[in-house]
Amino acid sequence: MNRQNNMISREEVKHIAKLARLGLTKEEIEKLQKDLSVTLSYIKKLEELNYDGVLPTSHPVKLENITRKDEAKTRELGEASDLIKMAPGNKEGYIKTRRILFS
Repeated sequence: MNRQNNMISREEVKHIAKLARLGLTKEEIEKLQKDLSVTLSYIKKLEELNYDGVLPTSHPVKLENITRKDEAKTRELGEASDLIKMAPGNKEGYIKTRRILFS
């Protein structure tokens, strides 16, 4: 097969597989080479299109994110209140803990 049909070489597929820590058989390498070549040739076709005057979109359908206010819900604690009282620190029905900060 010539380079025109295979836009990506076997060595490149092996290198990608190594980076992704994938162990591939010879058959899988050949299939992946073919699949990636088809994908790259499609991308090459897309690069030839003229997008002048086309506005970018993030989604073709107008969506609205529905969110709620982030607030604690109050409820009857029952047996949980006994556990909270046994905790080394508690405040207003919650167990107090040391703050944990990650950097």
